[in-house]
Amino acid sequence: MTDQPPKKLRSAEWFGTADKNGFMYRSWMKNQGIPDHEFDGRPVVGICNTWSELTPCNAHFRKIAESVKRGISEAGGFPVEFPVFSNGESNLRPTAMLTRNLASMDVEEAIRGNPIDAVVLLVGCDKTTPALLMGAASCDIPTIVVTGGPMLNGKLEGRDIGSGTAVWQLHESLKAGEIDLHHFLSAEAGMSRSAGTCNTMGTASTMACMAEALGTSLPHNAAIPAVDARRYVLAQLSGSRAVAMAREGLTLSKVLTREAFENAIRVNAAIGGSTNAVIHLKAIAGRIGVDLELEDWTRIGAGTPTIVDLMPSGRFLMEEFYYAGGLPAVLRRLGEAGLLPHPDAATVNGRSLWDNVKDAPSYDDEVIRPLARPLIADGGIRILRGNLSPRGAVIKPSAATPELLQHRGRAVVFEDFDHYKTRIVDESLEVDASSVLVLKNCGPRGYPGMAEVGNMGLPPKLLRQGIKDMVRISDARMSGTAYGTVVLHVAPEAAAGGPLAAVRDGDWIELDCAGGRLHLDIADDELARRLADLQSSAGVPDPATGKPVRAPVRKGGYEGLYIEHVLQADEGCDFDFLVGCRGAAVPRHSH
Repeated sequence: MTDQPPKKLRSAEWFGTADKNGFMYRSWMKNQGIPDHEFDGRPVVGICNTWSELTPCNAHFRKIAESVKRGISEAGGFPVEFPVFSNGESNLRPTAMLTRNLASMDVEEAIRGNPIDAVVLLVGCDKTTPALLMGAASCDIPTIVVTGGPMLNGKLEGRDIGSGTAVWQLHESLKAGEIDLHHFLSAEAGMSRSAGTCNTMGTASTMACMAEALGTSLPHNAAIPAVDARRYVLAQLSGSRAVAMAREGLTLSKVLTREAFENAIRVNAAIGGSTNAVIHLKAIAGRIGVDLELEDWTRIGAGTPTIVDLMPSGRFLMEEFYYAGGLPAVLRRLGEAGLLPHPDAATVNGRSLWDNVKDAPSYDDEVIRPLARPLIADGGIRILRGNLSPRGAVIKPSAATPELLQHRGRAVVFEDFDHYKTRIVDESLEVDASSVLVLKNCGPRGYPGMAEVGNMGLPPKLLRQGIKDMVRISDARMSGTAYGTVVLHVAPEAAAGGPLAAVRDGDWIELDCAGGRLHLDIADDELARRLADLQSSAGVPDPATGKPVRAPVRKGGYEGLYIEHVLQADEGCDFDFLVGCRGAAVPRHSH
């Protein structure tokens, strides 16, 4: 058996020639003090960095990048760090989801247009993980994910509080008159007391777990706290591994397979993960060419017990999750019970998912529960269909009130988020605990960007009566740190002519979570008549064609591009022109 010749690297097309172009590429790189021997054909590994002081979850990434560089260099690689758009959830208005696709375009073009043989994705805050994976998937070069890690536990008056989750809890208590403004504001510093992402099982932690379950990161990447020294050890090891992946030709499409996505769906149910994972996994799958559908969440996730007892569904936080064994412990429990759909799925370290976790220890059965004593016996994301959501909607049973998962109530309608903010505080609002709050025009086109406003705060007058939860329905998303009996991602959205646009105050709505049904209790011909009236009077698009009856008000810039090209929630909210893998063929010379 003869050794195969080493695979020619992309970077050789820039640095490996003794002509005018090679001269130019090397010469300008040398102004950074890079010596000749760095251009000897070693793999060039990009470090795609979402550092920004405006993205506080990722503000420590400069230090993480230095650890990655050490790993690349010690493995004989050539590290090059480059910035990409950092779409942090906490500061960016109107929502970071509006710019997820923009960030993915930045990543895709930066990888394809530069001398990069492999890439390390530095991700953290919610949308940075899917955005970078989407962009990298469209190029399909060797790729490894390094997450920034969660914050330490929040603290308030001697007890632990969770990022985001505490905001929703304390604000409802403030509106109910249970605490005063001083008490509410005193939680600010204690909730966020170290570098890192939200320490609950919110979207950031969920997507970190998804990246690990998909096989795109090293074991334990999801849960090591941001300030734990082991986070930097993992970053260095990831840099070293990226060099080997470049030499092996272990591209992203060899890891992000159909089997990997099915594993991730099962894991999302086991950890009580965010509903946002439904949209993000669909978008990532679409870029790599995997046909993932909403029904896969029912087929694979339904019946899976939630065994991770973390807020917002449970009691603990990501710090305890790591100390209890992290995601490898969860994967081992699932695998030993035959609940890991594809244990032989490939991962970036060259081993199978099961080989990585089969001996993983678990140290705390309260945090990572045995399957026989789950937090929720059936914890997967539920897909709801019916005349109100013909293309689907989602609900997270593990974060809902069990008694409300089968419910029938009269609608109280808010035409948009501004209408909601004005109307919800009206003491004369005709609403009671059995009502169903309905929020329209907060979807991908309507908001635009599908903001996290679906977990509508309850009417203050009901909060003062001790009401803690109600059924809420919208075409919006909600933060993964939030909770409640909240139906989200209704598709088609109201602004795209979906039936949600036709709901009126007093209409009866039925929610049957177990049966996967969401129904507006009016006759079919009445629903059709209402939608026709809306289309003729307001230029609402025809849901069959997506084209407006009357031309909408045109918006320019990126927002106009977004509204024109964004897909609906059931399709992952990617741009129609971005779906698919375009590869990383070396472009023509620039001079």
